Amino acid sequence: MGKEVMNETPVETASEQSLNEQPLVENENPHTDAQQIPVFGYDLIREYLLNEILGQDAAQLLYWGGKQLARKFPLHSVEDICVFFHSAGWGTLTQKKLSKDESIFELSGDGVSRRLSINEKCHFQLEAGFLAQQFELQKKVSSEAIEELKKRTSKVTFIVKWDPKDSIY
Repeated sequence: MGKEVMNETPVETASEQSLNEQPLVENENPHTDAQQIPVFGYDLIREYLLNEILGQDAAQLLYWGGKQLARKFPLHSVEDICVFFHSAGWGTLTQKKLSKDESIFELSGDGVSRRLSINEKCHFQLEAGFLAQQFELQKKVSSEAIEELKKRTSKVTFIVKWDPKDSIY
């Protein structure tokens, strides 16, 4: 029996063909892509791994991490912040109240319900820090945010406060 020689011509799959036909666009915004992240993978990292690694300081470190994310992704309006929350998979953020030195938000959605049900010590400090820093950047005054868990309704309330007299710029 002789050896068979296979023809080794490259074969492109349909998805490779369509990728090759699409022009590359500079400065594409990766945040607008509708990519799906497995919920289980997100939960593993957010609810288990980060808390394990960061230990008892997890909430405080994630708050400061949220502030750092806001510096990397500065937004120009409350509407932009709400869109960012949705795009990041953090849930549906709704502004409930706005006054001269305070804004109250409600975070809801399947992700919030899931997180509250799988981890009784669940916190939303990453989101709180992100909100605080966005207001600091937009209003140019010192801002802080606190969270209030509403486990019965599977919602989180964020109270963002700032001092109009405490300019930071």
